[in-house]
Amino acid sequence: MRHRIKKKHFDRTKEQRLALYRSLARALIMEERIETSLQRAKAVKPFVEKLITLGKRGDLHARRLALKVLPDKAAVRKLFEEVAPRFEGRQGGYTRIIKLPERRKGDGCELAILELVE
Repeated sequence: MRHRIKKKHFDRTKEQRLALYRSLARALIMEERIETSLQRAKAVKPFVEKLITLGKRGDLHARRLALKVLPDKAAVRKLFEEVAPRFEGRQGGYTRIIKLPERRKGDGCELAILELVE
């Protein structure tokens, strides 16, 4: 039974799952739009939104917390200097998931676009 199990495990260990989230979050911050599976997009969305909230705080402690979670200086710099200031007047909902009509050829997985809201 799946009682009280909130997150998708993707048949990975905790470390592998964190690496997946970091990779997808970094790609989303740098490219501002990525195409991935629907389940991965749903799983990484709260991860990215918490990073953007840290970016909106803008202080040194928030920057260090973001570097702890996302150890890529270029991505954190872009997050704090370009991405987060765009959402100053917004209380949440920084990302959008758009389902794609076609499925992936290899395994038939549902695809989606995860993008930052303008």
